[in-house]
Amino acid sequence: MQIKENFSLRNLNTFGIEVSARYFASFSDIEQARELLSNSLVKQLPILILGGGSNILFTRNFDGIVIKNQLKGITLVNQTDTNYYIKSGAGESWNEFVSYCVENNYAGIENLSLIPGNVGASPMQNIGAYGVEIKDVFYELEALHIKTGEIHKFNLQDCQFGYRESVFKNKQKGEYIITSVTYKLNKTPVFNTSYGAIDKELENMGVKELSISAISQAVCNIRTSKLPNPKEIGNAGSFFKNPIISASLFEKLKQEFPDMPSYPQSLNEVKTAAGWLIERCGWKGRQIGDAGVHKNQALVLVNYNKATGSEIFDLSSKIIADVKGKFGIELEREVNII
Repeated sequence: MQIKENFSLRNLNTFGIEVSARYFASFSDIEQARELLSNSLVKQLPILILGGGSNILFTRNFDGIVIKNQLKGITLVNQTDTNYYIKSGAGESWNEFVSYCVENNYAGIENLSLIPGNVGASPMQNIGAYGVEIKDVFYELEALHIKTGEIHKFNLQDCQFGYRESVFKNKQKGEYIITSVTYKLNKTPVFNTSYGAIDKELENMGVKELSISAISQAVCNIRTSKLPNPKEIGNAGSFFKNPIISASLFEKLKQEFPDMPSYPQSLNEVKTAAGWLIERCGWKGRQIGDAGVHKNQALVLVNYNKATGSEIFDLSSKIIADVKGKFGIELEREVNII
């Protein structure tokens, strides 16, 4: 185990922000993690656990230790007549894990193809796309308690999943390192093609017989056409959550904006599209210095070259203020701000 000083994080965050950690270390097995956490220096420092670096915006250097989770391995741990139980190390690439499941005909997460980041972040954020969320396929996870070094198991109820939320972002933030996640996937696919443009893309692809591989490819095609590749343009995917507003506010806004998107949540609440709100405020494709809003997807903020995290944060604040002023809706950042 090696602890490095003044370590650049530019290549470890998908925004490509040039910041550094006072100390940096990584682990690839549980005992290494325990050894690291018991180190006398580490015990005195603020700790940041880093996965794929895809849902984070650094606005400053980190004056503590950044620890990278590199736990790997994918295992079929159980199966029934209807389901596969697939366990993955938290350090596995999420998209590579999805591809593995699609190739082996483990159904249920094909709609979540090409989402950046690692497996460990999937329950933390309750990631979702195209009508599917992690809570729909989650079985359990294991997590290392930072203070005691004990492994604890969390079931679906324990995780307290919400919209891009979990107990690990709220009540127990900073208390655990997620080490593995087990998903309950289907032997018989339940195809979900109604959300977004999946049906249209499948038609464009000439698909005659529906399969999870076809849906996965359709999702990849759509995401590639709309979203910038972080390896080419720094970004963290969707920067804002889609807001959930009261049904009464939505009905009022609908009179002025008839094409306003809506996804009913309950009798009293409606989810609308943050990207649509941002675009209506004139931000789509705009750039301030090297910080900008992507030309194809207003939900994505980008670093065109050497933007600082503070410049991207300030841009997001301007967008939040404009949306609030025009629609009376306060956008919430999905990306974690450091």
